[in-house]
Amino acid sequence: MVVSHCLDTNLLVYAFSKAPRDAAKKRIARDWLSREDWGVTVQVLQEFYVNAVRAPHDLGHDDTLALIEEIASSRPVAAIDIPLMRHALQLKSRYRISYWDAAVVAGARRLGASVLVSEDLAHGQDYGGVRVLNPFASV
Repeated sequence: MVVSHCLDTNLLVYAFSKAPRDAAKKRIARDWLSREDWGVTVQVLQEFYVNAVRAPHDLGHDDTLALIEEIASSRPVAAIDIPLMRHALQLKSRYRISYWDAAVVAGARRLGASVLVSEDLAHGQDYGGVRVLNPFASV
């Protein structure tokens, strides 16, 4: 289950967005999804669902569920459990980030990823062995 990259929710949202304003980010996100070296966390899949089914993305329940099932069956997915939560709480305290961001970082560590691909945390910042890469920094 070891991967080099963990993708954050925004990559999945942009990859499947129908919003014209997301066109440039959609291309970048799709390039990331075409790679073989990534995984996600259950939390990322949950957040993807919540965001994808509402405006401006409006993917619909069935389409979003199908995408989640496809990702879950083809990519490594880190589960949420008490040890991951404890690790996230340590990261939250140490780096002064939100619990939810810390949980994604903790999930990336569980996957063995050294890079978290996200626009939500500081580009280049290392969070306990997981470095953030913002692929949208130039967009």
